[in-house]
Amino acid sequence: MSKIAAAIAAANAENRKALSVFLTAGFPQVAGFVDLALQVYEAGADLIELGIPFSDPLADGPIIQKSSQSALENGVDLKLVLSIAAEIRRQSGKPLILMGYANPILRFGCTAFIERASAAGVDGLIIPDLPLEESRRFWAETDLNGLDNILLTTPVSGDERIRAIDQASSGFVYCVSVTGTTGERMDFDRQVIENLQRTYQLLQKNKMLIGFGISGPAAIEQLKPWSDGFIVGSAVVKRLGQGSRAEIQSALEFIRELKAVC
Repeated sequence: MSKIAAAIAAANAENRKALSVFLTAGFPQVAGFVDLALQVYEAGADLIELGIPFSDPLADGPIIQKSSQSALENGVDLKLVLSIAAEIRRQSGKPLILMGYANPILRFGCTAFIERASAAGVDGLIIPDLPLEESRRFWAETDLNGLDNILLTTPVSGDERIRAIDQASSGFVYCVSVTGTTGERMDFDRQVIENLQRTYQLLQKNKMLIGFGISGPAAIEQLKPWSDGFIVGSAVVKRLGQGSRAEIQSALEFIRELKAVC
């Protein structure tokens, strides 16, 4: 069992859902970002997804897009992200996932990227613009060196496709709750819930974490029966604001609230 899968299983064994928090690397500022990530772990995150800034983040809503642009303006590139990951790993043994788009990785070189990510102590990868078939081709000539390859299901994924994604994934399956981009959502209708139920029942190999639209404790309460954990990004990133002490404390308190309801 991988470190990511083990962390989710451990949370579930304690009769709670796992909590994964997304942070854009180098946002709100590069200085102090590692300390921020460590505080996020301490506040209750079982996993951190470290977002690789990109100029055209198609799956992300305006909050993450803005944070990504800010990080790029702060000089954050893939090399710096890997250095940040290595420093987080040096100070924490909790699972760390890199989440980013295919283009920067392709430019860096797939093999070089995996070698550097593995050396930095990264545990898994989420590449949202690589569907099942493209993921297979993208990594065809690259040894993932033990890193989990976490694939995504969507509301339009058919039963057989969900089963195939489950078999091809490791760590967990990322279940996208709604069509569209990332962002906060105040409520989930019956169709969304039925799709989550369907996906959850189809998975046999991996645990399932729900992402996109998880705006706060109420969303977690609503969806808890059909998930092994939750991924929260935009709602945390929004609270980080410009990175003032008060804003960071607000984000950390929010994470504590999420953890309490998990």
